[in-house]
Amino acid sequence: MSACACPVEQQADQPEYVKRVDEDWPREAARFKWIESERAGYDLGEAAIRRWVKDHWAGYLRARWVEHLQGNCFWVELDRGDYGLLQREFLDCPTLLDQIVSRIKTGQENLTLLVWAIWNCPEAPPPTDRMIDILEAIDINGRRLSNQFDP
Repeated sequence: MSACACPVEQQADQPEYVKRVDEDWPREAARFKWIESERAGYDLGEAAIRRWVKDHWAGYLRARWVEHLQGNCFWVELDRGDYGLLQREFLDCPTLLDQIVSRIKTGQENLTLLVWAIWNCPEAPPPTDRMIDILEAIDINGRRLSNQFDP
């Protein structure tokens, strides 16, 4: 994933790139609408936008959130304290952190990650206490954003 395209003047505590989800997601949805309308041979209108929201909103937001956590792009709607968290914390367990982040990118949640750690790594399970520290700091469940189509 590439860095954000809108550089800002950087200070010591300020991110290099700043973007807004509420300005970015409509472009992604419009691109989807255009592609789907081309396939259909006519303008699918708001129905295509609603389909993008239904099918892609969670994945889109998850990707933006991971960019924010990794310090690749500062997303205004996300917690400022989370920006670059993965570059500052948990430096003692980079392999475990990489495994967790790669699974988060695919949409996995806390319980799925813990089950993976316990059941899929029987020969050398990751330290559960450290994994819980990481999951609590990342706080998947506390970082959900809604969209204008949510009731």
